[in-house]
Amino acid sequence: MSKKAFAAIMALVIAVSVASFAFPAFASAAETAQEAGGIGAFFVELKDGIVEAFVELKDDVYNVLIKNDNYKHITDGLLVTIEITLAALLIGLAIGFLVAIIRSTHDKTGKFKFLNSICKLYLTVFRGTPVIVQLLIIYYLWLGKAGVHENIAAIIAFGVNSGAYVAEIVRSGIMSIDNGQFEAGRSLGFNYVQTMVYIILPQALKNVLPTLANEFIVLLKETSVASFIAVKDMMKGANALVGFTYNMNIPYITVAVIYLVMVLVLQKGVSMLERRLRNSDH
Repeated sequence: MSKKAFAAIMALVIAVSVASFAFPAFASAAETAQEAGGIGAFFVELKDGIVEAFVELKDDVYNVLIKNDNYKHITDGLLVTIEITLAALLIGLAIGFLVAIIRSTHDKTGKFKFLNSICKLYLTVFRGTPVIVQLLIIYYLWLGKAGVHENIAAIIAFGVNSGAYVAEIVRSGIMSIDNGQFEAGRSLGFNYVQTMVYIILPQALKNVLPTLANEFIVLLKETSVASFIAVKDMMKGANALVGFTYNMNIPYITVAVIYLVMVLVLQKGVSMLERRLRNSDH
């Protein structure tokens, strides 16, 4: 994403938050102009209203975020969000690669029929149901009853869900490799596992790496529902601020901006990765 696009998106986010305060000023100015019957009165009232709106915005930001270090509810939640995302990513990669290898091996050789059936059932269930439903079931019907901490439950739920998508991404990469590569590995004296590890997977990973990076972005955004099981992430922090400040605009807009910035940074990294992979092909 270009710098101009990044600046445009950030300006849009700021404009939305400012507009929520400035719109009442515009409506008040229009009403005054209608009563006074002059365009001059409209602009005078509009200027005063916008100034008042910005003062109100500044006061709200101070009272909601700065006063009593309220921002720590969100910053502490940000750390929890990042921890859950990274841990779930590792679980998802491990499950995804395992399932992908089992399914691709079955497709190529006909082996692992029973394991392939289990993998297909797993993919059907976790790709066919909403992640929030999976989170609630895993925690309230299983791990929560066993006394597992809600953060661990969230990591497992998001990791297992992500693994289903990673599996299909990696499997498509493996299946895209020509069968001649398997034959080349066998001619070098490698068995099937060695051929898969040393020849097939490196090529497949290179092909699907940008898609895997995008799955990481999706996983980051999906963790926003972790607060449904009392995980103290950013959304939980924002809800806490709303609860005792009675202001919904500032906490939720702040969380939205933080998520947006993180996603934009990751998208920039994915774009750089894609360019580097394209250059390495030449």
